[in-house]
Amino acid sequence: AVIFTHAGDDMTDIFAAFHGKGSMKAMKPFLIGDLVVESNEDKTKRQLEFEKGYRELRVQLIKMGFFESSKLFYVYKCTFNMCMWATAVAMVMKSDSTAMHIASALLLGLFWQQCGWLAHDFLHHQVFQNRKHGDYLGLFWGNVMQGFSVSWWKNKHNGHHAVTNLHSTSPESQDGDPDIDTMPLLAWSLKQAQSLREMSADGKDTAFTKLAIKFQAFTYFPILLLARISWLNESFKTAMGVGASSENAKEEFARKGLAYPFAEPFLLVVFHAWNFALSCKFGEWSLAYSMMYYFTAACSSGLFLALVFGLGHNGMATYDAESRPDFWKLQVTTTRNIIGGHGIPQAFVDWFCGGLQYQVDHHLFPTMPRHHLPKAHKLIDSFCKEWNVSYHEADLIDGNIEVIQHLSKVSDDFISEMVKEFPAM
Repeated sequence: AVIFTHAGDDMTDIFAAFHGKGSMKAMKPFLIGDLVVESNEDKTKRQLEFEKGYRELRVQLIKMGFFESSKLFYVYKCTFNMCMWATAVAMVMKSDSTAMHIASALLLGLFWQQCGWLAHDFLHHQVFQNRKHGDYLGLFWGNVMQGFSVSWWKNKHNGHHAVTNLHSTSPESQDGDPDIDTMPLLAWSLKQAQSLREMSADGKDTAFTKLAIKFQAFTYFPILLLARISWLNESFKTAMGVGASSENAKEEFARKGLAYPFAEPFLLVVFHAWNFALSCKFGEWSLAYSMMYYFTAACSSGLFLALVFGLGHNGMATYDAESRPDFWKLQVTTTRNIIGGHGIPQAFVDWFCGGLQYQVDHHLFPTMPRHHLPKAHKLIDSFCKEWNVSYHEADLIDGNIEVIQHLSKVSDDFISEMVKEFPAM
């Protein structure tokens, strides 16, 4: 739960970012007093004015109607997605060509990626004021069509939004970003690369950790290929109640269980049933051929998904949980927007990234429908310039180069520090 990530901290802006209009009414019984703003000695006058400024910008965007969705836009997106799925199915059922089947698997992988963006919009409650409606469509696009548990996704993704690129205070704590909890395979800072030492008996890195961090710039893309398979596994364990993907998730589900305890496991079974049937063409294909189709679809989808949100945050600033900046600066400095370039047109980027090309803007206003983000971006850009807050953007090629260079630098720093600490090695 997001509340665990901010224990003892100011949650004003993250609360506003996630909650609907009526949420403050539920908070009134817990009111114990009004904060004297000037009593906070940790914030300068300019910082307080800056926070007031971006809260006023949020009010301005609300008044301009930027949080009202176009239902026709989402009808179009849902229809387009179902056409992709139907085409991928038809390519299997109507053809005996291996090339056609491989193309179908790649299209299915792309379909799952686009399902991810739709489920993301519905579960961020960008589309409906009635949040149950968003959940129901999230169950369809998430559980049924994509195989991802809604409860697993909400816990993981909402935590990511609340504490973007923050390192946990300790391995057992719940104040870090689950999306960068990638050790021992990948480390996004030197501190994270060395973070498992305190859990080992001798206080040293294992041989596997040393090897993984040393070559992480080379293993990054192969790991992305396996990302969807890992998420399917985590989703299945969560929905079936046989495991949790993090300490935060374990605590949340132990307290209140799944949001939809009967629908979630059943709908995941529905997903795996149709996916299994398609992957073997209802039993016509051999085991080897079926596995080729299944893993081509799953691995390509993992790559398509991870390329977008990986570019959104990987290789950007990381912070310790206990020294995080304010909400606005945290989101802006840890996030990268994606633009067209290197021959890749902006129109393709807009479709492929499903609104997350405006990752900075989305993180500042996660309940804003994606079709309003281009106009909102102009106002956000103006506000950042006014307050001398810079944000970063790169195209799909340069952005991935930046990620690889960052991983390589962390590897170099890790090896250098290891040599200093153990010079005889």
